[in-house]
Amino acid sequence: MPHFRVLQTSSERKIATNSEKKREKKEKRHRSVEVLALESMETERATEKQQEHEQKKSTEKRKPVFVKVDQLKPGTNGHTLIARVLSSSMVIQKGRPASQNLRQTRIAECLVGDETGTILFTARNDQVDLMKPGVTVILRNAKIDMFKGSMRLAVDKWGRVEVTDPANFAVKEDNNLSLVEYELVNVVEE
Repeated sequence: MPHFRVLQTSSERKIATNSEKKREKKEKRHRSVEVLALESMETERATEKQQEHEQKKSTEKRKPVFVKVDQLKPGTNGHTLIARVLSSSMVIQKGRPASQNLRQTRIAECLVGDETGTILFTARNDQVDLMKPGVTVILRNAKIDMFKGSMRLAVDKWGRVEVTDPANFAVKEDNNLSLVEYELVNVVEE
């Protein structure tokens, strides 16, 4: 007995092809959503990596550039230099030692220099104890303050004064930059 296969009618064929098309569209949409999700995850990873790289860049410390005393100019800051303390004299000592919550304010003027020249350094509070004659110090993030028309070297709270090993240079004492008097001049452009 021969087996006959039932053929689909044209209307049944249309229904079958329509349902297949719908299923394909659904699968396409589903695939495109998956692709979009994967792409967004990849871009997120890329931006995270970029942010990490930028953060590492910003936290990397740069090597200090040491300058010599004769390179100091009025109104500049961010200097790092090695200098020997030649003399130190107390200028102001204020405060009440009996009071615990008030700090004692001490200011000393110290003549510091290297092989290119000398300059007056204004030492404040704890810096006064470090600045003893004959000691070699590293002044980090120092700035030039102007006092009565002459340059003074100072290290504020953003800088640091460190005592280091004795330096092997002879200080050039005849080139004192603090003895040079400067005058602020307004320049009018025409």
